[in-house]
Amino acid sequence: MSTARPPHLYVDSPDKLNELCTKLAGKPYIAIDTEFLRERTYRPQLCLVQIKVDDLLACVDTQAIDDLSPLTNVLLDPSITKVLHAASQDLEIFYILSKGKVPAPIFDTQLAAPLLGYNEQIGYGNLVKEMLGHELSKAHTRADWTRRPLPDKQIEYALDDVIYLEQLYHKIHAQLEDRGRLEWLAPEFAEWEDPKKYDQPAKQRWLKIRNIQKYKGPALACVQALAEWREIKARELDLPRNWLMKDDVLCTIAQMQPDSIDELSHIRGLDKKSRDRHGAQITDIVKKARTQTPEPAPAFVKKKKLNAIALAQVSLLNAWVHHRASELDINAAILASPKLLEKCATSTPEEALKGWREPLLLSDLKAILDGDKAIQSTPSGLKLVAS
Repeated sequence: MSTARPPHLYVDSPDKLNELCTKLAGKPYIAIDTEFLRERTYRPQLCLVQIKVDDLLACVDTQAIDDLSPLTNVLLDPSITKVLHAASQDLEIFYILSKGKVPAPIFDTQLAAPLLGYNEQIGYGNLVKEMLGHELSKAHTRADWTRRPLPDKQIEYALDDVIYLEQLYHKIHAQLEDRGRLEWLAPEFAEWEDPKKYDQPAKQRWLKIRNIQKYKGPALACVQALAEWREIKARELDLPRNWLMKDDVLCTIAQMQPDSIDELSHIRGLDKKSRDRHGAQITDIVKKARTQTPEPAPAFVKKKKLNAIALAQVSLLNAWVHHRASELDINAAILASPKLLEKCATSTPEEALKGWREPLLLSDLKAILDGDKAIQSTPSGLKLVAS
């Protein structure tokens, strides 16, 4: 497939967007990528959307167009496969843009590549180099995409993210189809298409705080109330939540439970601007919260250390998984991760191996654990023999 750069459309008006979306209607897929900034805002600030399909190549300047509904209609069209690489952040942006809907179906080349033997979570640049033999420029990795006008070189850099993505899609899709593995990806893609993955209720934000189990009673109630307030306020002001209050500062406030702004001023890490603007609210929240019964924190589950027998079993299973991965030309970590093999050894292989992994591994791993078969080393590799 040619790597020559086709002429591109720079879409910076409603009329141009409507024209582009009319051309995209009825296409079986689109390769899509975004450029955004999120260092100074709560929500990612969408700056550019790049799209490629066949001879159509476009940059949508999302800062120049107020109404992006024609684009969201294309993204939400179930007849068009949306091709992305490492889709999570792009899908989060589209979830916000479409007011709670996630584009589907998708095809994520980062999720798909390991089924052809590539590294798990392989980066876009590395995958382009390994699969297509092209070295992508890194000159604009830290570019400010909010600046206008965008330099030509910066636009070309952004377009490369979909020019080569389309080629990856065709190549990966064809190879997976040849090997009968396309259907293996359906559960993986469905997980990223679920809107629940991008919904972040403010009331549940406290569950993201590390070591939450160590807080009890009034301290836990204060953590929960402060985390909810911080989330709502960060959204309202469109600021990163840590700019208002970092987790460690929030937890210190919850433990010390200051009664006044003066007491609050003695807590290290809360900057003067936040204290002056929000100090009264923070102390009021603390006073109210410490009289309330907190939601119970999730029980702390200490990971059990495997005993010597289980460790030996996991090592044995891992050897066979690497052998099978080599035979199948699949990344071994994708075929069966160490965590999954631990589950095989400590519960049952039937519980651990679901979906496409079941026909590839279940009978072998069960036979090894049950002692019905043994792994034998031969000059040509490993093989299973009757015990």
